[in-house]
Order: sequence, then structure tokens, then C-alpha cells
Amino acid sequence: MTTTTGDFLPPISLDWDAIHTVFLDMDGTLLDLHFDNHFWLEHLPVRLAQQRGVTPQEISTYLHDRYTAMEGTLEWYCLDYWQQHLDTDLVALKHEIAERIQIRAHVERFLESLHTRGKRVVLLTNAHQKSVGMKFGYVALSHYFDRIITSHSLGLPKEHPDFWNKLAEVEAYNPLHSLFIDDNLHVLRAAQAHGVKHLLAIHQPDSQQPPKDTAEFTAVVCYTQLMAA
Repeated sequence: MTTTTGDFLPPISLDWDAIHTVFLDMDGTLLDLHFDNHFWLEHLPVRLAQQRGVTPQEISTYLHDRYTAMEGTLEWYCLDYWQQHLDTDLVALKHEIAERIQIRAHVERFLESLHTRGKRVVLLTNAHQKSVGMKFGYVALSHYFDRIITSHSLGLPKEHPDFWNKLAEVEAYNPLHSLFIDDNLHVLRAAQAHGVKHLLAIHQPDSQQPPKDTAEFTAVVCYTQLMAA
């Protein structure tokens, strides 16, 4: 019998009978964050430098300053904003490294188990609609979701204190009976402040980077931990 690292990890205890809706982030949670980090920090500076006749370091310095200034805002996640600001087709550039779009280990088994348990499964992402569509063109995950909601459709990023109230206008849910898994601690804390009871972080969102300190949140190392019992 073939085993994997996930088979030796202790299960994460959840009261599944009390959980009716499962909200799942996309990048860093279901998909390896390596694609996004490589694109924004490495691939994009090189390609913009080629287009503009400057060095990648010059572009990286400029982008770092812009990323820092915009972080946590809806525009920071908005592909349309960055395409207009940088005057380049970012979707086309993303297609150039699409082989790096990878589903995290055992995600599909986990999603199947949620449906077996009769849970409502909702993708809840800050990613722009164009990014979601592009990625799901390469990885077959969209059929696992009862609904796909991007923060752009609500007009607020998930970090915003009013996000979960806005979400309730389009998706009926009870915070006490909801599970939310995300790799962003600011996002998890916003959900916690709203009263979402079941919260999990991700141990290593980017497979090419060290694990992160998830502070007060229990972290998923492998999705097999959520399929026991």
C-alpha cells in the first residue's frame, strides 16, 4: 500500500455535524501559492524589463513599492487595476508560466469528502475573476463548488471588517455553522471578529518557501488531516 506524508499526520478535530457550509480560499489554500509568488516577484519583473528596456531590478524595486502601498486593498488583488497601471496584458503573461499552477496534495479528495458529508462548498477568494477563470482553465476544480464568489463581486476584500456582512447579502450562512480555510492571517482574523466559529490556516502556502507561523490558528499541513473520521 502506498503511503504519503499526510498519512502520518494527526487528524484535525472538527465537529463536522455542526458545520453546514465550508468556505475555501483559492491561492495558497487549494492551489500552491508558488505560481503567484513566482509570477509577481520574478516572471513579471523580467518580462516588463524586456518590454521597457530597463533592468529587472529596477522593475522589482518599483513593483515592491507599489505592492506595499496597495496591500490589503481591493485594487491590490485586482487584475484590471494592475493591467491598466502597468499597461500590459497580465493574463497573457500568466499563461506563459501556467505549468506552475498546481493543486495542493489531496485537495480533490478533500473536496469530494465534503460533498459526501453533504456540506455546501463555496470558493471565497480575493483573486480577480479573470485569474480564477484562467487558473480553472488549467486545473479542474470548479465543478466541486456549489458557488464561486470573488471579493471583487462584493466590492470589499476579505480583510475588510464589513466583508462578512456583505457576503451575507448574497450567500446565506450561519457563522456558527461555517468552516473557513485561508492562508492569510488578516483574513482569518476578520472572519473570527465576525464570529465565524471554525477557522483553519495553511502550514505552507508556497511549496517553495518555508512554512509560516499561523499564530493562534490551527494549520492544515495536508488535507488528509481533514478526512479522518
